[in-house]
Amino acid sequence: MVDGSLCNCLYFTSSRLSRVLTRMAEEEFRETDLFPSQALALMLINKNPGISQSRLSRELDLKPSTISRFVDKLEHKGFVERKVEGKSPSLHPTEEGLELTEKIVACWKNLFKRYSMILGEENGVKLTSAVQDAVIKLERDL
Repeated sequence: MVDGSLCNCLYFTSSRLSRVLTRMAEEEFRETDLFPSQALALMLINKNPGISQSRLSRELDLKPSTISRFVDKLEHKGFVERKVEGKSPSLHPTEEGLELTEKIVACWKNLFKRYSMILGEENGVKLTSAVQDAVIKLERDL
């Protein structure tokens, strides 16, 4: 049981929520041999062949060094290839990467179903929307 005073702390509560959702998502994505964040990156690359690492970084709101590590892993697993076009490399899905699309989509759906069964679908959608609104407002002040 958590001390009641910590339950009123947005930082503590959101970190705790993130850890719980991360555990659930990692369980759902185990069969893909990808972490959920890597699966998100692969989905964006599959939908946007030729995307740059800097755009991928902006889309996922992750540091370029994190994106480089993700791409290295995806490339090592044979899901993505870098092609040099101009000054910076572009990212392209391989056939194996494209073949994972359906499995990745199914994992996201399973995660949604899993937390919706616990929270209720409407509450899950409302919570996602409220958190997104909070992020947008808080980012404006940074």
